[in-house]
Amino acid sequence: MSSPFYQSRTGVFLLATLCCVLWGSAYPAIKNGYALFGIARADTAAQLLFAGYRFVLAGTILLAFAAATGKRVFALSAGQCRQVALLGLTQTGIQYVFFYVGLANASGVKSSIMNATGVFFSVVIAHFLYADDRLSSRKALGCLVGFLGVVVVNLGGNGRLDFDFSLLGEGFVIIAAFVLAAASIYGKRISRDMDPLVMTGWQLGIGGLILTSVGLGGNGHIATPSLPAAALLLYLALLSSVAFALWSLLLKHNPVGQIAAFNFLIPVFGVALSAVFLGESLLHWSYLAALLLVCAGIWMVTRPSAPKPVAG
Repeated sequence: MSSPFYQSRTGVFLLATLCCVLWGSAYPAIKNGYALFGIARADTAAQLLFAGYRFVLAGTILLAFAAATGKRVFALSAGQCRQVALLGLTQTGIQYVFFYVGLANASGVKSSIMNATGVFFSVVIAHFLYADDRLSSRKALGCLVGFLGVVVVNLGGNGRLDFDFSLLGEGFVIIAAFVLAAASIYGKRISRDMDPLVMTGWQLGIGGLILTSVGLGGNGHIATPSLPAAALLLYLALLSSVAFALWSLLLKHNPVGQIAAFNFLIPVFGVALSAVFLGESLLHWSYLAALLLVCAGIWMVTRPSAPKPVAG
């Protein structure tokens, strides 16, 4: 009997690559959203309100789809309610507070590269949580190479060691990557007893409500959406619902290392799409060098270990 599509080699490749394309497109889409909704770089409350609307819509779409396909959307135990609430608070709420503010204060190209540090955070966190996922010398070297890419991408325009780095920009993007890495490991654990679509829908919706409440509490305001602005918001919502749901499904039914290997595609697509849609420079030497270093580091971290020879 053949494996389901999401467990076949072709299915894993196509679905994981689709997720990476969608996540990579989020960088230029969000920055264009700021312009279409009249959100200033320093208007944190409006940025969080924009994020909140996106994720409430994404969660609603996903839960409606889950219910339409016969899944028991409201049949969660008290313990599962607490779990998805915590996941929504961290993976969507807290993570995107840092991500949206950081992206408003850094370029899309730099943000897409620096956000890839989440892969390395996942490896380090897993080392302390799972006895069968220790940090080997190869993984440690991969983390070092990847973080070297973060250093390189923040070199000043003159190529000297005067870092072009700000806490509210690049710093917040890195913090967002750490929060996402920790929350994803938690989500992997609770998905064993919960349908991935239902889990993702609730965590997106809950996180979106948190972001919306914080944005409104800070007197956030966004302009009445034009047709292009509304279309972009809908795209961002669909992006989140599809990518997070597919990624959770792949993680639940496939080895983590096999799926994590595709993460190197996110900065590739993020850099390329930011250059195309935002008109940002892709040919700066530090961007190209950093991209190569980050991808090399991720490849080293996620490459399967060679099987040990069997004694004769």
